[in-house]
Amino acid sequence: MRRLFVLTGAGVSAESGLGTFRDPGGIWAKFDPMKLATPEAFAADPDRVHAFYNLRRRNLLSAAPNAAHGALASLATGLAARGGGLFLCTQNIDDLHERAGSAQVHHMHGELLRSRCLGCGARAPCRDELKTATACGACGRAGRLRPDVVWFGEMPLGLEAIETALAEADLFVAIGTSGSVYPAAGFVETARGFGIRTCEINLAPSDNAAMFDECRCGPAGEAVPAFVAEMLDGR
Repeated sequence: MRRLFVLTGAGVSAESGLGTFRDPGGIWAKFDPMKLATPEAFAADPDRVHAFYNLRRRNLLSAAPNAAHGALASLATGLAARGGGLFLCTQNIDDLHERAGSAQVHHMHGELLRSRCLGCGARAPCRDELKTATACGACGRAGRLRPDVVWFGEMPLGLEAIETALAEADLFVAIGTSGSVYPAAGFVETARGFGIRTCEINLAPSDNAAMFDECRCGPAGEAVPAFVAEMLDGR
């Protein structure tokens, strides 16, 4: 019986056509995050922030899961059949894990296809464009809806659940992460503190690759299915 904690980052969705963030040519090389991904930016210019996230939402809706997403869904099913389990935690705000068949995904940075009302706090699915004139379906007020994502300066979601899952795991795997964004970059250190073996799967070694017991380099669409096949073969 194995219990795995898998953390995924932008690299797992790159082959689906979704941009990474800190790589050369990534999203934050083209856009200033302080003008688009902070509560202060939204308060100062909500129309500009909405336009950016509407563009990302359209990009996501035209994308499809890749082999890495599918392999992780198979891993969850295979581990459950053996009495084990998978805690799949993602830094990504896309829904590609779910579309590939993963039934339970912990979105620590929120979800692009959901909105949140700053007035009443209601959260709701959102596949259409958001504008300042869009009214909240719960309270009816306009100008209060924002993407239900975690911006710079905000606390990631469900950190207690994450720590509990790490404590219960016997293997921590980071896939497609930069190793530079905290608190996620610190999960490998937490795992090591619990005495858990650690593995990184990345196109190139991350900023904190030296913290891992094992590093595998290659495209996620190739490296992740190979890793999952080994796990399910009992190797």
